[in-house]
Amino acid sequence: MSYLQQTIKAVIRPGDEAGYVAECLEIAVVTQGRTLDETVKHLQEATALHLEGESLEAFGLRDKPTLVLTMELDPVHAQAS
Repeated sequence: MSYLQQTIKAVIRPGDEAGYVAECLEIAVVTQGRTLDETVKHLQEATALHLEGESLEAFGLRDKPTLVLTMELDPVHAQAS
C-alpha cells in the first residue's frame, strides 16, 4: 500500500519585477499575482485546473488535498546606530 499525501505544499515569494510568484513543490503548477490575495487565488485556481479530471492517486494525493503555503521573505537586518 502506498502512502497518499493530504497536502500540496507551495511557496510564495516576491517576484523579480513586482508582485508575487507561487509554485507548488509536488506538482507542476506555477502562477503569479500583483497582491498576496490575488496570488493565492490564482494558485488555488491553477492547482484545481491542473488536477481536474486526473487521478489524484497518480499524483500521490488523497481526495480533496489541502494547499499548504509557505512565504519566502528577504531578511531585514537592524541598522547600526
